[in-house]
Amino acid sequence: MSMQRRARILALLASDGGSQLGTKRLCQVAASATRLTGAGIMLVSDGGPRGSLCTTDDVSSLIEQLQYTLGEGPCIDAYREDRAVVEPDLAAPEVYRWPAFSAPAVESGVRAVFGFPIRVGAVRLGALNLYRDRPGPLTAGQHADSLVTAMIVAEAILALQADAELGQIAQTLEVDSDFHYVVHQASGMVAVQLAISVEEALIRLRAYAFSSERTLADVARAVVERLLRFDRSSGPGRSS
Repeated sequence: MSMQRRARILALLASDGGSQLGTKRLCQVAASATRLTGAGIMLVSDGGPRGSLCTTDDVSSLIEQLQYTLGEGPCIDAYREDRAVVEPDLAAPEVYRWPAFSAPAVESGVRAVFGFPIRVGAVRLGALNLYRDRPGPLTAGQHADSLVTAMIVAEAILALQADAELGQIAQTLEVDSDFHYVVHQASGMVAVQLAISVEEALIRLRAYAFSSERTLADVARAVVERLLRFDRSSGPGRSS
């Protein structure tokens, strides 16, 4: 790792007048340090996304939401494959990887997208998502800055989480986050309704959200509010 790069990025984090470090600042610095249009940080555990820690703008927020709803995209692949995932031309990729994610992302103004795993040693926490509003690959310097930024983000997350109670998320991490607690609750309810695992229930929720052109959070709220339930014989339908 270049110590000069690390020092420069840490200086950016400290350049906000000395205010307390928060997750929003992490995303802002990630975009600034890499000289890209926007950034988002997604936390992932057990192979599935848990939600967005922060985003820099509406487009990066949509990128995070699409990946959470669809279960595909650069952050998902970066976490699962434990490597950088780059797509310099999302509108005309050489390899068509994300059939559901790509079209709405391009429509929102995303032209290039890049995912970097967030990890400390062997412990993976999620992925850093970076996007640009024009196509083109990262320069060698931008790629190196992205790797260093992802490592600093991992260290910051662990530091912010250090004083939280076991099994709880630190309050500082929740300030700008969107952890979709309603989705986890709905997954548990659907798991009971269909007598399946929570992981499979989440897949069912995603499939229904995609087919009905709704967000995963919207479908989850309908399940929790008992406006929608899943039946083993007929699939999802309105409750009586």
